[in-house]
Amino acid sequence: MSSPVPAGDSPGPDPTAPVPTSGRTPLSAGEPPAARPPTGPPRRPSDQRRPDMLAGRISRGGDGPCYGLVTDDGREYALYGTGLGAWPTGTWVRVTVGPPPDDVNCGPGILVGLVAISRVD
Repeated sequence: MSSPVPAGDSPGPDPTAPVPTSGRTPLSAGEPPAARPPTGPPRRPSDQRRPDMLAGRISRGGDGPCYGLVTDDGREYALYGTGLGAWPTGTWVRVTVGPPPDDVNCGPGILVGLVAISRVD
């Protein structure tokens, strides 16, 4: 027969009692599921760029109003903008462009209107 527990003494937790899980599912002791191979590249670029911004190197410089620009992907643009200063050939720039002007020929490349230009260091 067991003897009574004196007052103030606790027999401790019952080792046969179920352990509370606090609502969480216990972790599995098995292997994690295998990662599946990628399904392919994303359908759209993850880095959206503004369609009116270009960056590249001045290929035809001078005092303007016509300049040439070659982007990193090799695309050539003919830029037309008045009052934007002198830009030496080889300068790396970021430009904001707009609709092409009417009746202007600035040489080879895709003709666009030059709205703003800034040097990239």
